[in-house]
Amino acid sequence: MKKLLFQFDTDTHPSVFDTVVAYDGGADHVIGHGNISPDNVGALVEGTIFTRAPKDKKNTAIFIGGSNIEAGQNLLAAVQGYFFPGFQVSVMLDSNGSNTTAAAAVAKLGSSASLAGKKAVVLAGTGPVGQRAAAMMALEGAHVSITSRHIFNAEKACFAMKERFGVDLTPLEAADYDSRAAAIQDANIVLATGAAGVELLKPEHWQHNPHLQLLADANATPPVGIGGTDVLDRGEERHGKIVWGAIGFGALKLALHRACIAKLFESNKQVFDAEIIFALAKAMA
Repeated sequence: MKKLLFQFDTDTHPSVFDTVVAYDGGADHVIGHGNISPDNVGALVEGTIFTRAPKDKKNTAIFIGGSNIEAGQNLLAAVQGYFFPGFQVSVMLDSNGSNTTAAAAVAKLGSSASLAGKKAVVLAGTGPVGQRAAAMMALEGAHVSITSRHIFNAEKACFAMKERFGVDLTPLEAADYDSRAAAIQDANIVLATGAAGVELLKPEHWQHNPHLQLLADANATPPVGIGGTDVLDRGEERHGKIVWGAIGFGALKLALHRACIAKLFESNKQVFDAEIIFALAKAMA
């Protein structure tokens, strides 16, 4: 019985990255579909749940991807809406790597020091990874702020995470180097989740900050998001702070992603979203 993973992507083209990791995670075949929405997913879901005997349904699973986490959440809800007792398969949500990347970054930060009670700032945190990482840190007891160039976007992200996870986040407008430096002035933790190749902080903005303890940068494309750090940093100490680079915690992200794919095929009733993925990340970290 082949392990079949159906990749439902909200973008036009299913992610090649997600396809490769799915094979590395143990899927025998990965079948990708693009431009999937709640309006057109029904027949695809029905095809996954009606074709195999109950004991064999664990060998079929669904992965939801794409660049938009809101679209991914809506698609996950739609997919689950077609399930009913005896007719369901396991499903995983990881739009733009949001859950696995965020979970790996926060788990590694948490492995370096306790996050509870700390002040954390997620720079350029309105994307899928930034939003979910902010929520995960808040669930660990940190007081978290999200920055954006425009306060409206930061407020929207904080509201979305309040609605999804029940956490209170603080929106901050920080459009340039000086305002971002001001945003982290009293922070103990900084996580940069900006666009690839965009420097958010220069070395002088963080190296002499006496409050900072932990830094992580999700950007692997030069220049890095936090100047003076390296993508290969794996809990390195720099200027008295512990630093994690994108590749440094990326090894856990890939291992976590593969582990989740493997676990999808253990039973047909699992839903891998942020909470379960983060719990697994902490155990692996």
